[in-house]
Amino acid sequence: MFKLPRSLKLPISRLVTSEVDGRRRSAQPFSPTTLDKQARIRGANVTESICPYCAVGCSTLIYTKNNEVIDIEGNPNSPINEGTLCPKGANSFQLHHNPHRVKQVMYRAPYSDHWEIKPLAWAMERVAQLVKETRDRGWREKNDRGQYVNHVSNIGSLGGATIDNEENYLIKKLLCAGLGIVSIENQARI
Repeated sequence: MFKLPRSLKLPISRLVTSEVDGRRRSAQPFSPTTLDKQARIRGANVTESICPYCAVGCSTLIYTKNNEVIDIEGNPNSPINEGTLCPKGANSFQLHHNPHRVKQVMYRAPYSDHWEIKPLAWAMERVAQLVKETRDRGWREKNDRGQYVNHVSNIGSLGGATIDNEENYLIKKLLCAGLGIVSIENQARI
């Protein structure tokens, strides 16, 4: 890129000329500020990663400066996605930096008209209690023929690509092997 020496004191705008295809182009304005413009990812550290959503495994490039994520884009060298990302993958940077993103537990009691902020420990305990109560009500040790089934028929799970592959795998193991839930459906098809 062409750059003027800093020692030159130029006015804010100056006319320059250039030749294109042997023809003289009309004068174009520029300023020292314009000459100093550069891509925001210039000089950033690049880390290859995998998109955290569905099970496709699209490759991403994560750009960081001073340990702060400044951009996330598709990796053009990936044979899977060739630099493209779906809307969710392309939005992962904005999701990370969204000032409106809720980062605390919000609870709305039944029939209430407002939300309350609760501690994470309270929410985890509440979810555990409700799952335990529901599981105990629907637990079946044996079926009608006396065969052991050890499963729950009153709880189901419908997952999606809004969580990553590893979380989907852990959820499948917890719900099926840990809690005996049979009805598990997920976009990732684990």
